[in-house]
Amino acid sequence: MAKNEHMKTSRRKFLQSSAALASFVPFTNSLADPKPVNKPLVVSTWNFGVGANAEAWKILGGGGRALDAVEAGVQIPEGDPKITSVGLGGLPDRDGRVTLDACIMDEFANCGAVAFLEHIIHPISVARKVMEKTPHVMLVGEGALQFALANGFKKENLLTKESEQAWREWLKKAEYKPVANFENHDTIGMVALDKMGNLSGACTTSGMAFKMHGRVGDSPIIGAGLYVDNEIGAATSTGIGEEVIRIVGSHLVVELMRQGRTPADACRQAVERIVKNQPAKSKEIQVGFLAINKNGENGAFALQKGFTYAVYSEEIPNKLFEAKSYY
Repeated sequence: MAKNEHMKTSRRKFLQSSAALASFVPFTNSLADPKPVNKPLVVSTWNFGVGANAEAWKILGGGGRALDAVEAGVQIPEGDPKITSVGLGGLPDRDGRVTLDACIMDEFANCGAVAFLEHIIHPISVARKVMEKTPHVMLVGEGALQFALANGFKKENLLTKESEQAWREWLKKAEYKPVANFENHDTIGMVALDKMGNLSGACTTSGMAFKMHGRVGDSPIIGAGLYVDNEIGAATSTGIGEEVIRIVGSHLVVELMRQGRTPADACRQAVERIVKNQPAKSKEIQVGFLAINKNGENGAFALQKGFTYAVYSEEIPNKLFEAKSYY
């Protein structure tokens, strides 16, 4: 009997000590403690992501930092007057003014953003200055412009003749109805993984064509248009920003990856959340998500057919894909 009591006491002490030890063992997720692939990767939204990726790869392919790559990459569509949804040449708001939004985020969770910014071709670079030179995350409107000019950016007219003509044509009826996969919402979002295994992302847009003056969408909002968690992955979005904001979409995608979903599945579940919240509206609009994880996997998913994205890695030399869709 004494022997049995001794065995029970010993077992009880063992279980207690095991429980105490377990309390000091941190929970780890397969992606939170990954085996770094050390192979660079960059993905970006829409057809113009091909040119953006090519520029980003000049940095990534040479062993450079993901943050530098995404900034350089998205500057390509920002500076192209033929692209009417980003930067120079962006279609104006209903008052005929081109206003730009952008954000950037690095592997240390540092982030910067600008919104409702006029007269600056590269808002992504202003966003990076906000991140690196101020204690803030976002500057908007006149304050953002003042900051940009103080930091050496040049004030320029962003309204091209082509975009002005399109605006004047729109004024004849002044109707506003977003069209899926049209220039109304072709944001460029880019996320990248560098050879050091670090992640960064950038997102920049001129927003909805002929929007109300002062409207800001998801693109400059950390967690909505872009989110980076260097332990897990990075995600970005494109489409009707209001619906992305409602679900804090890019953050949702990253958190789903934290739970073990692949990038593609995480993007799909975020889209399904929009459908659940806005079942009727979701049939008429486009929203797409694009993501990569720490292990170098990528994926995308959209509401409607037609959302394309570009992938550049050592195995995939800058190829364009069409994402699967809910409808």
